[in-house]
Amino acid sequence: MSTATEAGQPPPAAPGEGSPIRGRSVRAGDRWFRTLTRACGILVLLIMASIGVFLVWKAVPALRVNSVNFFTYGKWFPDPAETGQKPAFGIAALAFGTLMTAVLAMLMAVPVGYGIALFIAQYAPRRLAGPLAFVVDLLAAVPSIIFGLWGLEFLMPRSVGLMQWLSDHLGWIPLFKNDLGVYTRSIAIASIVLAIMILPTVSAISREVFIQTPSGHIEAALALGATRWEMVRTAVIPFSRGGMISAAMLGLGRALGETIAVALVLSATYTINWHITEPGGNTFAANIANRWNEAGVVGLGALIASGLVLFIITLVVNMAARLIIERRREFSGAN
Repeated sequence: MSTATEAGQPPPAAPGEGSPIRGRSVRAGDRWFRTLTRACGILVLLIMASIGVFLVWKAVPALRVNSVNFFTYGKWFPDPAETGQKPAFGIAALAFGTLMTAVLAMLMAVPVGYGIALFIAQYAPRRLAGPLAFVVDLLAAVPSIIFGLWGLEFLMPRSVGLMQWLSDHLGWIPLFKNDLGVYTRSIAIASIVLAIMILPTVSAISREVFIQTPSGHIEAALALGATRWEMVRTAVIPFSRGGMISAAMLGLGRALGETIAVALVLSATYTINWHITEPGGNTFAANIANRWNEAGVVGLGALIASGLVLFIITLVVNMAARLIIERRREFSGAN
């Protein structure tokens, strides 16, 4: 039997091999793509570094004239015209309000977001899962000013009864105690608005991670007699843990940096008050938005200095989340 080689024709190319010209073009494309992606990564790092340098450059002059401890002082009078004295400003109250509202929002939004994501990915019928996922994604696109107006005009008047109930029945806990008898413009209401805002972010990202769980893991758990919840607990959650942490951290990042919605529903007072049902509190972003137009030269530097602290806090939170994800990569169940 004659073959292609005996007929004087070249042997057929092995699977995956192309012509020399095509091979060179593919390799050149890979090199260009690798160079482009590397340049994009370096560009992102340079942009972040430039932002940090800009914040430090603008904040140092104000920090030099500050007459009090920047980290522990709880007042905010950076412009001499406000007090007739040396500039005095600190971030203690702002840091407290920012972290308190963000943590409370996370406590409310993350469990609910995970639950919605699990229902859409593992429990809901296909006819319901699609429209429900679309609604959740659409909620993430609502501007923050809309949430702020909704919280101011709708949520705040209707939450007075809840805040009063918390104070009357759980007032023995300092967190819910209210000695003023006023239940509006509080950290609790701001936290509820933030929780609703970050809920679609947490839910949408978690849902995509849950859907990517290998079907073999799910089928193996069900074949061994596991219930639906046991399958989720032993197959879906271990595989998706890194993505769940990422979703929570993205939600936390939005909660830390939210501006207009918080400024509308939170009373701008520079006090550290552990009674979350009482009026008062402030955050970095809301303080910058409220004070920017009326600030003088020193005041602008002080606001930028507070923005620098928020920038550092956000970086630390994301770095911590990245470390947690890296440590749990081996336990993801993907291998």
